[in-house]
Amino acid sequence: MATASETNRRQLLELLDREGNGNCVDCGVADPEWASSTLGVFMCQSCSGLHRNIPQISRVKSILMDPWEAEEVKFIASTGNSAAIAKYEQKIPPFYYKPTNADCRLLREQWIKAKYERNEFMFVDRQEPYSAGYREGSLWKRGRDNGQFLSRRFILSEREGALKYFNKHDAREPKAVMKIQSLNASFQPEKISQPHGLQITYLKDNSTRNIFVYHEDGKEMVDWFNAIRAARFHYLQVAYPGAHDTDLVPKLTRNYMREGYMEKTGPRHTEGFKKRWFTMDDRRLMYFKDPLDAYARGEVFIGSKGNSYTILPGLPPSIQGNHWPFGITIVTPDRKFLFACQTEEDQQGWIAAFQKVVNRPMLPQEYAVEAHFKHKP
Repeated sequence: MATASETNRRQLLELLDREGNGNCVDCGVADPEWASSTLGVFMCQSCSGLHRNIPQISRVKSILMDPWEAEEVKFIASTGNSAAIAKYEQKIPPFYYKPTNADCRLLREQWIKAKYERNEFMFVDRQEPYSAGYREGSLWKRGRDNGQFLSRRFILSEREGALKYFNKHDAREPKAVMKIQSLNASFQPEKISQPHGLQITYLKDNSTRNIFVYHEDGKEMVDWFNAIRAARFHYLQVAYPGAHDTDLVPKLTRNYMREGYMEKTGPRHTEGFKKRWFTMDDRRLMYFKDPLDAYARGEVFIGSKGNSYTILPGLPPSIQGNHWPFGITIVTPDRKFLFACQTEEDQQGWIAAFQKVVNRPMLPQEYAVEAHFKHKP
């Protein structure tokens, strides 16, 4: 005869089959194995660890390993993931970034706190820090030359269509003006060696510029990130009148398709190969001497196969000077670009990223970008 504890666990496992309960309530990953007895929801192990940071709101236990009381199971049966999402996510602004299990810890942690601790998506007035259209504050910014992080004043203004920063807090003239039109932001904690590290990129004279910032307060940093997304969203609503939110939201910010070291040679293919840090951002392949450089040493535009762009594994047989054995050749209408990877796994990863871009037809505005690359000095 089954014990009360076994009966409770069996009932809990049966609840997982209910619609909505088969995925983590916070990041959406399949087959959650943890639950909150106070919120009445199922979650993955990774998110359960973040729920432990709000013990006054969420008490989490393993479905399989921890004992469960009948009252706890009854409460979860009366709630469940779908009901909790309807309650705690009822007023999410379309621009707000909903993290997945692949995102950094900071984004997932602040998402969980925003939902259950601060109730940001139940009360619109709690969204003021990122939805007001104007934001001002201090962030630690990495110096371009010495690599030190120094406090800088930042202002984001939708009305002016720009994010600006000032080298001195009482300075009148900004050190840089970054147009919302070309702004991107992505969390890069490992690259910046800072758990709240954010990389902001923008275009200046059609070349990419990077700045690296962080704030000690995780909420502050995620609020800046979502404020940038809000500004981009409202800019795109004006730029593309009549477009659906679902079409605009993927354009707000983007993570890089791939980053890492490869070797490259020059246009004549007679120079030695040099190790460089590469970043694949949409159709721009950029290379840097160091991952935290402010400016790219060079950029390669990668078009579509319909416009004579091809990706080939390996290097032409006559090529010498590469230290790494796994080559990649990018054929463009004007020239061949040659790269070498340290491992076959790296080579396959880069080829897959390049192929994804080449297989996608070019958009009308991308032809203008391609033309600019061809006329670069």
